[in-house]
Amino acid sequence: MEIMLIVGVLAVLIIFWLLVTNIRIVPQAEAFVLERLGKYKATWEAGLHLKVPFIEKVTKRVSLKEQVLDFPPQPVITKDNVIIQLDSVVFCRVFEPKLFTYGVSNPMQGLQNLAATTLRNIIGDMELDQTLTSRDQINQKMQAILDEATDAWGLKVTRVEIKNIQPPAEIEEVMSKQMRAERERRQTVLEAQAHQEAVVARAEGDKKAKILAAEAERDAQIALAEGRARSIELVYEAEAKGLERLRDANVSDAVLKLKGIEALKDISDGRATKIYMPSDIASSISALGVAGEALGIGDHTPVDKSPKPVADPAKDDCCDDEEMGKGGREAAQTNARINADVHRS
Repeated sequence: MEIMLIVGVLAVLIIFWLLVTNIRIVPQAEAFVLERLGKYKATWEAGLHLKVPFIEKVTKRVSLKEQVLDFPPQPVITKDNVIIQLDSVVFCRVFEPKLFTYGVSNPMQGLQNLAATTLRNIIGDMELDQTLTSRDQINQKMQAILDEATDAWGLKVTRVEIKNIQPPAEIEEVMSKQMRAERERRQTVLEAQAHQEAVVARAEGDKKAKILAAEAERDAQIALAEGRARSIELVYEAEAKGLERLRDANVSDAVLKLKGIEALKDISDGRATKIYMPSDIASSISALGVAGEALGIGDHTPVDKSPKPVADPAKDDCCDDEEMGKGGREAAQTNARINADVHRS
């Protein structure tokens, strides 16, 4: 009984061990490749699976996540015989675990070598300047070639990037000098364009200023002419109205004689060479005047031939000689003379 009990316990333990070791849980984003007696049997996806002990075994665990392969820099010769260092990055994922397991012995190593040879072929057909400015074109060509070549390995190349392009030191020095010369050329061109625009703007400003000054002078001359015409018109209208009022007032002869004597006061200021007298007064004293002139007697007063003083017109406070144009100054002077004539009359 004891032996049978021991055997039963051992049998239970063996069965439990077999169950534990043959029950497999496949994680998410992974796949297990199963073989039966050395031959491919199935591919387990994520979940719970049970294999037959001693007959089936899990050959390979494959990750289905996208992988990033950063390959070391490698020397590449361009079409114009310049050796540059290229550093590339390849993004890929496994889409068929069976092909990935049995297609090639080391898929990642094979992908690295394939990427190196493909990169050499692409860069060998391009010059250095084209290589530095055509990264997108190089990436697209490499992705298309690598994706097609790795289909038999169960790999999908999703993206290829050229991380770094390192030309030789002497080429970098030449490129730096070229870039510096190009920047200096652009600076010179920009300075010349700015100077040209400034000169053109200044010339246009001077032109507009001269046009505005000419228009202002023209308007001032027109206003001056209109003012003169209007002042003359007003003077004649005033004289005509004065004559009409004198006619309507029926002025007597005595008043006219008195006005004539008052006018003689202004005429006989010692500056006139001739004196006009009314006809009645002239007839009575003409004899005395002739005799006095003939004999050289009487009050002989020398003629004052100096110009008659005229009061200067008052200066207009609103007129600034420095800021006002020629036409404005003439208009102000004419206005002052008219006001002076009106006050004298």
